[in-house]
Amino acid sequence: MVHIACDTHTHTVFSRHAYSTVEENVRAAAELRFELLGVTDHFSPMVCPEPQTGVDLRDYQHFLNFETWPRMWHGVRLMHGCEADIVDLDGHLYGWDMPVQRRLGGPVEEPGETLQEAVFRDCDYVIASVHGRPWAKGASREQLTRTYLRALEHPKVLMLGHVGRSGLDFDIDEVATAARDLGKLIEVNEGSLYGRQDCGERCRHIVERCLAAGCMVSTASDAHISCDVARLDRTRRLLEEVGYPARLVATRDAETFLRVWERTLG
Repeated sequence: MVHIACDTHTHTVFSRHAYSTVEENVRAAAELRFELLGVTDHFSPMVCPEPQTGVDLRDYQHFLNFETWPRMWHGVRLMHGCEADIVDLDGHLYGWDMPVQRRLGGPVEEPGETLQEAVFRDCDYVIASVHGRPWAKGASREQLTRTYLRALEHPKVLMLGHVGRSGLDFDIDEVATAARDLGKLIEVNEGSLYGRQDCGERCRHIVERCLAAGCMVSTASDAHISCDVARLDRTRRLLEEVGYPARLVATRDAETFLRVWERTLG
C-alpha cells in the first residue's frame, strides 16, 4: 500500500464555502495519524469580490497573521499556504495587478504593493489552480500548456492543483517534465476522483504521464469540511494501480515533503 502522511490542500471557513476551522482540520489530521497538514484557503474572487479600485487588506487578514499559528499542533506539522487562481493565459495568479489601497492601520499614502505580494509574503507555498476560466475560451492547446508552465515558474508556487478537473486541453507531458525540472509537484486531488467518470479517467492519465516523466506528486483531500481531511483512499488506490514509486510521492511523510519544499522554495 502507498503510504501517505501529508494532506497539502485543505480549506477552512475563510474560503466561505468551507465549514471547519483550522484547529478542527488539524484535529482531524491527527486522528488519522497524519504528520503534516497544509491549510490553503482560496485566494480568488470566491472569497472577496474583486475591488473596483484599490484593495482593502482588511478583507485578507487570514493570510496576514500566520505568525500566530503554531508550527506543531496536536502532533501535526502545520503549513501556511493558499490556493491561488490562475487568471489569464499568461499564467498570472490572482492579485498580481491589484494595488493595495488600505492596510490594516489605514490608507496607503503611496500605493505600490500588490495584493498578491501582500498575501504571498508569509505563505509557505502556493497552489496554482484553475477555477473560473473565461480567459481560456478559444485558446489553443499550446497556449493552455504555456499557461500552466508560466504558473509553475512563479517562485512561490510549489504545485499545480487539480489539473484533472480544470477542463483545459494542455500537454501534460510538457507540464510534468517542467515540474520535474523545477523540482515542483503535480497534485493528485481526492476530490477530483469522485463523480464524473471522464474526470477520473483524465486524472489517471495525468498520473500515468507524471510517472513517465519522473515527476513527483503531492496528495490532497481538497477538504472543505474537517471530516474529509486526510481521507485519501481513492488517491492511494490510483497511485497503487498505476505503480507510482514511493520515491516520487512527496507526501509519503512530513520529512520528505519538507525537504522538497525547502529545496524548491527555500
